[in-house]
Amino acid sequence: MPDHPTQDPDFGKALLSHARTAIASRLDLPAPPTVDHPALRASGASFVTLTRHGQLRGCIGHLRPVQALGPDVRENAIAAAFHDPRFAPLTAAEWPDISIEVSVLGPSVFSPCPTEEDCLRQIVPFQDGVILASGSRHATFLPQVWEQLPDPQEFIAHLLQKAGLPVALWPSDMQLGRYQVAKYKEF
Repeated sequence: MPDHPTQDPDFGKALLSHARTAIASRLDLPAPPTVDHPALRASGASFVTLTRHGQLRGCIGHLRPVQALGPDVRENAIAAAFHDPRFAPLTAAEWPDISIEVSVLGPSVFSPCPTEEDCLRQIVPFQDGVILASGSRHATFLPQVWEQLPDPQEFIAHLLQKAGLPVALWPSDMQLGRYQVAKYKEF
């Protein structure tokens, strides 16, 4: 798990306030001031997930730290709201119905995964975030995706599809990455 105070409720409030304020500011809407926390100045990787009426509305993030956690969350919040290629940019009319979840990622551990069976043996459903990588193609699912895809084979099939990799022909150079997250969600 990351070197961030994952049990500190103020840490979650700070993460969520930075995400919400970044999006509201971009929409030119009022937002409460952000909550500060010293852990936001440490290097970290995050994903920001937006939902509207329980349905995915955007999700963007980094798998490894590229900057301090505070700027990472703000950048990913704006990207999830306005630059996720699966969705039109978020509008001010949608904003009142948006819920935000911030996931802080721990380090990824990679291992060769020459067969689907080998991959299935290595992953821990409902705990692991999973990265599949072959050649220049890769994709990830956060651990939260297990809630929608609880069957490990179906989970892997959807992840292969997301990466643009063949489902029927397992690439021999496949690499499996596993990571955990600490997640913070608005209620």
